[in-house]
Formats: sequence, structure tokens, C-alpha cells
Amino acid sequence: MLISSPEFYCSNEILSITSLLSVPQIFMRPANARKRADEMKAQFAHPDGDHLTLLNAYHAFKGQANDSDSDARAWCHQHFLNFRHLSSADSVRAQLKRIMETHNLELMSTPFEDKNYYTNIRRCLLTGFFMQVALRNPSAKVYYTVKDNQAVRLHPSTVLKVDHDWVLYHEFVLTSQQYIRTCTYIKPEWLLEIAPVYYDLDSFEPGEVRSALVRAATKKKRREDLRRQPR
Repeated sequence: MLISSPEFYCSNEILSITSLLSVPQIFMRPANARKRADEMKAQFAHPDGDHLTLLNAYHAFKGQANDSDSDARAWCHQHFLNFRHLSSADSVRAQLKRIMETHNLELMSTPFEDKNYYTNIRRCLLTGFFMQVALRNPSAKVYYTVKDNQAVRLHPSTVLKVDHDWVLYHEFVLTSQQYIRTCTYIKPEWLLEIAPVYYDLDSFEPGEVRSALVRAATKKKRREDLRRQPR
């Protein structure tokens, strides 16, 4: 994911997200203040998912940490963010940044005002997590992991409010039920573009996943054909 990130013009952001995924959960939800904690987390929530929510929280934390007039630790306490875990992520980020610079991987960002800022990040996430994708069963509040066909639900901690058909996930959590945690909405045509060998249609048994990928491939081809037509 880090190696591919310059191709998607988001290596700075992927560096941050990778670091945040390398430390324990940064959002705190104490039993005696769950409602308040959820309200604070909602301030950072991104409609497309949890990876971008982590990034938003980290950017806000760095804004506080770089402000000489601000007490970042107190700010984290107020916003139910774990100061120690965020500081650890910052340290991991600095180490990974040095490794990227050693290997001449360019550090760059899509301009924040560009409509593709968050889209580029979501697409790049797939270069590392293309095997950790789930498809929603349209007739139930359940998802099925692609390839191994495990029935899972979105973890209650997710910020996703819409039942998107396709999601990428970071963790598979087994409690009384099977959950996927830290999820981001993706588009199926991205799978065909970014991991064409893994998502080779001939390698899928007939079923909902293959049918959905065939529909995505048809839609993608139609769009490409339209682009080729003379204006």
C-alpha cells in the first residue's frame, strides 16, 4: 500500500493511515460516557468509512500538537482520543517516512479541495487490502467475505451509516458473532482495475459475488466505450 501510494498521489495520507493501523484503537469509549464519546467521534466521521475517519482525527490531533498555545493531551481527553496511541502512531509515521525516503518513494498529496482527495486514498487502500473485501447480501443485514464466503456483520464501532454493497475491512473480529472492523466503502470496478489477477472472473464459482463483479465489469466497459467515442 505504501509502495503504491505515490501512483495515487496520496503517499502522505497513506503513511498516516498505515501508522494509525499499527497502534491500538485511538478512539476511547468509556462505559460511563459512551454517548459523549460517540458525539465526539462523530466530529471526525467521514461518510465513506473508518480509515478516513482515523485520518481526520489524526489531522486534528496534529493541528493541536503543532499549536504552541494548545495542550494536545487535554484536547485528546476532551475528544475521547487516546493521546498515547496517537503519539505512538506519530512515532511509527516518522520511522516509516524515513524508510520511504531511503527508497525514493515520493511523498505527495492530492490537493484537499480536489474532489478526488478521499477517492484516491480509498483506491490506494485496496492495493494493500484487496483480499479483505466483503459484499453485502441485499436480502439481509449481513456481508459475505469475498473468496472464503464467511458471513459477517459490520462492527458496531463503524461510522458507515449507509449499507454500501462493497466494503474493504482491516480486521476480522470473532465474538459472539463474526464482525469486520475498520471498514471503508469501495467500488467493485476498482477491484478489477487494482487487482485484476485476484479478481479474475474465471476464478470465481457461479454466485452472487461473481454476478456482482460481472455487472461491475460490464459497467466499467460501457463507461470506457463512451469515453472513446468522438465528441
